[in-house]
Amino acid sequence: MIELKDLKVKFDDFSLGPLSLEIKGGEFFVILGPTGAGKTILLETIAGIYEPLQGRILLEGRDVTLLPPEKRGIGIVYQDFSLFPHLKVKKNIEYGLRFMGISKLERRKKVQELAQMLGIHHLLNRYPLTLSGGEQQRVALARALAPQPKLMLLDEPLSALDPGIRQRLGNELKKLNQETGITFLMVTHDIKEAISLGDRIALIRDGKIEQMGRPEEFFHCPASSFVAEFFGMKNIFRAKFHEDRAQLEGINIALKAPCRSKEGFVVIRPDEIVVSRSPIRSSLRNELKAKVTSILDVGSYVEIRAMVNTVELCAYITQHALEDLKLKEGEEVFFSFKAISVEAIETL
Repeated sequence: MIELKDLKVKFDDFSLGPLSLEIKGGEFFVILGPTGAGKTILLETIAGIYEPLQGRILLEGRDVTLLPPEKRGIGIVYQDFSLFPHLKVKKNIEYGLRFMGISKLERRKKVQELAQMLGIHHLLNRYPLTLSGGEQQRVALARALAPQPKLMLLDEPLSALDPGIRQRLGNELKKLNQETGITFLMVTHDIKEAISLGDRIALIRDGKIEQMGRPEEFFHCPASSFVAEFFGMKNIFRAKFHEDRAQLEGINIALKAPCRSKEGFVVIRPDEIVVSRSPIRSSLRNELKAKVTSILDVGSYVEIRAMVNTVELCAYITQHALEDLKLKEGEEVFFSFKAISVEAIETL
């Protein structure tokens, strides 16, 4: 549906790209990254606000790289809503239609349809400044949807809203995407939003794509230590590799497959570590003797931290398992896990 080919943008002292990606028609695609990663610049380049130094932007196979924003068939919704304060809600929604050669009757009909769809019919005669954040965001969505764009760009659309409203409007965005079939491209710094809304995610840092794929792939196969850390993963350690073994601080860990490089990082999934009082007979290829340093009840699970030599490992266990083990800080335990629970991130 939309394809970026070798796109590069220079903005003041920041450089975006070169990067390439392809988004399918009807997909809800999320650009995720920390503040200053280049998310909004990428979005506004696609919209036509900035002109790239190199590369092409294709929309349904048509090269729109040099087209002005109004001729691209793209809608955009900003974090601050960007509504016209002097116009009533109905006039805000209708605004883009006035330049499309549509009759007044058809414009009114479209406004009514969108207001009904987004639950803002009762707000049509109000001014934006009298609306709540959630109401303003719905109006901004209606205005962007009115010209029937092929692509909808969303710049941090939920970040200015209260948590309860944020979740509800997020669900509505996903529903809109599914019901209209319009391709949605959203940027956010919020991992939970990206995971819950995105069919696929591209994580960017310093203007470059670190990893792209389905949400679960970032947890099961992080492409770099930055990806693992950004997604809040525990047990990330620098390691040296020798075939299917990893060495870290005197600890020898079995891997699921041989590594090509000599060093990199390992990520050990805390929810796949078995905690026991004594060694267990099983097919688990990794078993480490450790000393408990902390026990933290976080509600849905218990986080156990323990030292193995100079390395602190973290494991997640259930409340029931903690009661059975009767663990206390300072006691010795065994942390056991499969080789497939260890993700090796090679630095080539």
